[in-house]
Amino acid sequence: MSIEKIVVLEDDLIVRKNLENQLRQRRYDVASAATIAEAQEFLNRDNFDLLFLDVRLPDGDGTDLLKSLQARPQKPLVVMTTGFGSIESAVECMKNGAFDYLIKPFSAEQIEVVLKKASEFTQLLRVNRFLSQDSEDTGYELLGQSAAMENLRQLVRKVGRTLATVLIQGESGTGKELVARALYRESPRANAPFIRVNCAAIPENLIESEFFGHEKGAFTGAVNKREGRFELAHGGTILLDEISEISPNVQAKLLRVLQERELERVGGTRTIKVDVRVIATTNRNLEQSVQRKEFREDLFFRLNVVPIHVPPLRERKEDVTFLAEEFMRRFGRKHGIRVQGLSESARRALLEHDWPGNVRELQNVIERAVILCGDGGVLEPEDLGLPGMATSVSREWRLRQNRRPRRGRRRFPPRRAALSPRWPKSRSGTSLRCWNTARAIARRPQKCSISAPARCATNCTNTSAAGIEPPTSNAWRTARAFLSPRAVCLPSPTTRGVGERPGGGHSDFRLGFN
Repeated sequence: MSIEKIVVLEDDLIVRKNLENQLRQRRYDVASAATIAEAQEFLNRDNFDLLFLDVRLPDGDGTDLLKSLQARPQKPLVVMTTGFGSIESAVECMKNGAFDYLIKPFSAEQIEVVLKKASEFTQLLRVNRFLSQDSEDTGYELLGQSAAMENLRQLVRKVGRTLATVLIQGESGTGKELVARALYRESPRANAPFIRVNCAAIPENLIESEFFGHEKGAFTGAVNKREGRFELAHGGTILLDEISEISPNVQAKLLRVLQERELERVGGTRTIKVDVRVIATTNRNLEQSVQRKEFREDLFFRLNVVPIHVPPLRERKEDVTFLAEEFMRRFGRKHGIRVQGLSESARRALLEHDWPGNVRELQNVIERAVILCGDGGVLEPEDLGLPGMATSVSREWRLRQNRRPRRGRRRFPPRRAALSPRWPKSRSGTSLRCWNTARAIARRPQKCSISAPARCATNCTNTSAAGIEPPTSNAWRTARAFLSPRAVCLPSPTTRGVGERPGGGHSDFRLGFN
């Protein structure tokens, strides 16, 4: 019931009592007042849905109260009443925010029409407010070319045109909510509200208030009256997503709503009739939950009027490439990226994957691949980022890390590495020693030379120095990677003369700066 509490502000006692009796016969809570001061006390004490306001009152003008009510966050609909009606007065009241304008004396039929219009308008406002707060991208339609999806679409068309309660079961990510929305679009209530409740996302101590609403002061923090989701869905469809997550206490109260189509708000005593179609979804096997005493058996039978099973993606592999291409086109338009298509290796990778996350996982994989592929590219297995495959980001990161020196890591062999037994030796068996430290080599790497085999840059006759055995150590490979290919024979400090040994030539072949 959208309209519950009404204030009648009328200075004429007969008119006030007559209107009050008509409203009470329709089971409304009515508060009557003869002055603006009395009406303001009622309005400050509680939230009312409708106000019958006389234009001329003993302590002021009704239009002044109408203007002051527009600044309130919770304001009632105002119906202006007057015995001195005029076009100018009606236009002024409507400009100031009045919902309707009645001229006394008015009949019971006129009151009935006003109440019906006010109830429909209030319901529309509440549903729009809820949808604006809970709006989200619901995804796409029921896509697929497999026989399983075609059978599912046929079943949805048969069940959708009825008002039967439906229980949709399937794994996470298979598209259970899309099936529920397809049922809603095919139903006779397609133009009525569609209210979705995520039972798994609502705390256990608040789920009863979300379902059935609460009265003002029902618990700590309930400063205003609030309508529940079943009231918002009155005349339409309610989707109970992940119904298996609710507690046994709420299951018992939900069973009464499904059987009797009536409820009571938390902290209230009024019984409210609701007319809703219930669609429930779950990713569990409710029959096993009933056997384990985790779900009420009578509630399961009440929900399982028409069961619908959504098959997982691994059981319809023929839809994988079709869905991937469809997602690729849509995400390409969304992100402004032109993708040429899927490579054959990418198609094979998509078909070999088991898709534990079903269609939702495939959707996220394709969106990431479109973003990483770049404009004008073709989706490759590396772009998909499936388990066991290196992504484009990780490959580029590794290449960049290999080119970038790490802090604290030497890029050149230290001096002790050149003097180690594993350092390459000349044919004469003399160890090749570093003429300077690694720091000096790092400062002038272009001047440091090494070659094998090569002749000495000083054109000496030491042929043994030119014939260096092929290196095998990692330190030698690192030095060869960063040094220029020139070798210089330097005199050994242990020999006589200017680096000469008996027999001619230099005694040792060492690295140096040319």
